[in-house]
This record gives sequence, structure tokens and C-alpha cells, in this order.
Amino acid sequence: MPIRRNARIIATGTAVPDRIVPNAYFDELLGENVSTWLEENLTIKERRWLSEGESVADLIESAARKILSKAGLDPSDLDLIIIATDTPEYISPSTASLIQHRLGATGAGTFDLNAACAGFVTAIDLGAKYIQADPQYENILVIGAYGMSRYLNLQDKKTVTLFADAASGVLLQADPEGQGHLGGLLHTEGQYADWMGIYAGGVKSPVTPTVLGKKDNLLKFVKKFPPELNPLTWERMIRKVVSDSGHELSQVKQIFFTQININSIRATMEALGLSMDKSQTVMGLYGYTGSACIPMAMNEANNQGKLKRGDLIIFMGSGGGLAFASSAWIW
Repeated sequence: MPIRRNARIIATGTAVPDRIVPNAYFDELLGENVSTWLEENLTIKERRWLSEGESVADLIESAARKILSKAGLDPSDLDLIIIATDTPEYISPSTASLIQHRLGATGAGTFDLNAACAGFVTAIDLGAKYIQADPQYENILVIGAYGMSRYLNLQDKKTVTLFADAASGVLLQADPEGQGHLGGLLHTEGQYADWMGIYAGGVKSPVTPTVLGKKDNLLKFVKKFPPELNPLTWERMIRKVVSDSGHELSQVKQIFFTQININSIRATMEALGLSMDKSQTVMGLYGYTGSACIPMAMNEANNQGKLKRGDLIIFMGSGGGLAFASSAWIW
């Protein structure tokens, strides 16, 4: 049986704003001590926010150039650019088309993908399948990006202390020896679609002075999600993608989770019978960066030498919708 052409991760990269926002900022802003709770319950000490005049496309471009440099590629080598974000530069056209122009990647097709905070895992799985299915795709740039600070109500302590900005991603390259992507799994609990999100700016509720006055254009939690929802769904999906790949949980070297809640990660790792040193976390210094957080954790693990060729790694993302995405890879 011939070896299947596959997609392999050959480079990672991250870009964050220079502006550091410590917990003490929110103590003063909200007039109460939130620092202690953030550090003790979520491990968050600080986060990065976009400065005035800076945009999410600036972060994406910076991350893209770092990734290309590590991969030893020129922008002209790119065949496809996928940007996973729910905080795009514009509603239309796509942020990916803007990035293509900025990079000078004239040979690359482009599109944006919105699966909220499950976006990066959805996008990397899709990028792998482009490479597997069509020989014209050799090099695909996949970046998760988040500029959620622009959508925060500064008086809403449920959201303002958590969310932050970043861009991070990978370069996927065709591997003729069949190494890399092992498979993925998507799952959605659509009944929660109205429980958290940004509910203005689309066709149902275009941004108008009236809408702006109601702050419907800002991120908000409408209802509290069941705390067991993420751990139970994460565990089930991870077990399936590992099993479907023909591996055992004991073979997993790293699982990269959505970084929304350290306690959900701990509960999932315990349920899987795996130690926390097999799950890189980045929320301590960067807060919650949505679709960027999973590749950020992977990039940090890679930079620290924790990933070796041949390692089995798992991505587990979840976000508004509620959308879930999991993917298994050989590093």
C-alpha cells in the first residue's frame, strides 16, 4: 500500500502586544481586589492588550513572519493562508486576504475561519486535509488570532479580567513519508450559541448608535455554563482521537488545551490519568487569548525543547457556539 501524502508541522510562532496589563490594573479599575482570586483560581497574573493604533492584523503579520523565518521559507512559497479568528480586522473582506497582501504571498489563496476559540484546531485539521487531498498545496500557513480587548466592557468583571490579545500559528508542509496529521474530531453543542458572544455587528443586529448604547457590540456572558461541560467533552473527544489514531493515552507526550480555565484542564488530565506536566499552560502571563492560545502553548513547549520528532501530541479546543475541536498529530 503506498504511503499517503500527509501534512506535518514544521514551524511555530507567536506575536503578542507590547502593552502589559497586570492584575493590579483591575483592582483599581473595578474598585475591589480581584488580583487574589485571579491568581489563586486561574493562575492569571497579567495579560497583553492591543495599544491604540494597533490591530489584530499587526499581530498576525508579526507571527506569520516569525513562522516563515523558522521554516526557512519565503512568503512566495505559501499556497494557502487560513486565519482562525472571531475578532477579524473587518467583517468583510477576510483578514487572510489582508495578510496575504502584507506578506507579499502572491501565490497563496486565503480565507478566514470562525469557530470561536475552537478555531485554530478546526483550521489546522482543515489545512492538513487540503494537503492530503490536493497535491497543489505544499505549504499552508495557519494562524489563530484574537483581539478581544477591543470588545470588552471595562466594568464587567466577568470578562474584562480574563480576555487578552495575541496571534500564533504554524506552517504546515506536505510530508511525502506520511508523517504528521493523524485525524481530528469536531463537535458542537449549538443550544449554547446564545449564552456567550458578541451579539451585534452582523446582519441580525448591525452596529448602530442604538446598539452601541446597549453595548450589544461587546463580549458578554448571558448565562453561566455548566462547569462540567468542558472537562467531560474534552475527555471524551481526546480518548476518541487517540484511539482512532491507533495509539494509547500512555503514548501522549503533550495535550494543548483551550486556556480558559486551569481547573478544567486539571480535571481533564486527572480523568485521563495523565500528569499535568503533559499539558503546557500559558494563561499565567497572557490571560485568555481565544483561538491563539493553543498554538501559543505549543510554541512555548517547542521553544522549551519539550517536543521531539515522533512525539504524539493532541490539540483540544472549545469556544462559543459551543464549538469543540480535537486533533491528533505526530510531531
